[in-house]
Order: sequence, then structure tokens, then C-alpha cells
Amino acid sequence: MGLLAAMGSGIVGACALTAIHETARKTIPNAPRMDVLGKRAFAHTLRWAGAEPASDKLLHDMALTGDVLSNSVYYSLVAVGGRRGSVVCGAALGLAAGVGAVALPERMGLGSSPSARTAETKAMTVAWYLAGGLAAGMTYRLLTRKR
Repeated sequence: MGLLAAMGSGIVGACALTAIHETARKTIPNAPRMDVLGKRAFAHTLRWAGAEPASDKLLHDMALTGDVLSNSVYYSLVAVGGRRGSVVCGAALGLAAGVGAVALPERMGLGSSPSARTAETKAMTVAWYLAGGLAAGMTYRLLTRKR
């Protein structure tokens, strides 16, 4: 059950994060645009490989899929904290991912405005990754409780 609980928790955390990002980008003016960073990353990779970047719609779908997959694996690490420490571990993972999402894109050549445009954008970025980590941690705790 441990591996399945970890994977399921990671999926819940990643889906929570993606749902927040996708809802907010349509409704909040200064919302973080992690989808834009994902599209840029895929476009850079395709150009590096000698291929033409895909259409904007396909790049968006690729970015969302990549985000959910990579964040699922990342958030599944809440299992390292065990049942009792999974929520704290999820919070730490979320904070680390949020700070990284603010600090790293510019250094990676993806620009800073999608995740660090304003102080409000930075705060939302960190808070939403934290929310994903907490969702993963709480899910792991629920899935591993004794019955």
C-alpha cells in the first residue's frame, strides 16, 4: 500500500496545484502563469532538438501534461515523512517548489514574469505550490491510516 499511497498522494497534490493554476490564470489578473513557462520550456527543447515548436494549443497541452506528471512524482515524496510526518513533509516540498518556481525560471532562460512579475504573483506562486504539497501530505495521511 505504501507505494500506491505515495503515488496517489502525488497525483492528488499535482492535480490540486494544476486546478488552482488553471482556474486562477482565467480569473486573477496577476496570477502566476506556469503554463507559459511550460510552453517556453517545451518550445526551447523542440528547437534544441531541431524541430519546429508545436502550435500554441499543443504546447499548452504538453505543458499541462508534463506539469501533472512531474509534480505527481515530486509530491509523492511526501511518503518519506511517513504517515505522521507526511503533512509537514508536504509543506516543505511545496515551499521548496514554490520558491524554486519563483527563483529559477529566469536563470533557466525562461523569463521571470510568469512566476515573479509582481510581489503578489510571487506570493501566489509559493502559496499554490504549498497548497499542492499540503494536499499530497494530507492525502497520504488519509490513505495510510489504520482501519
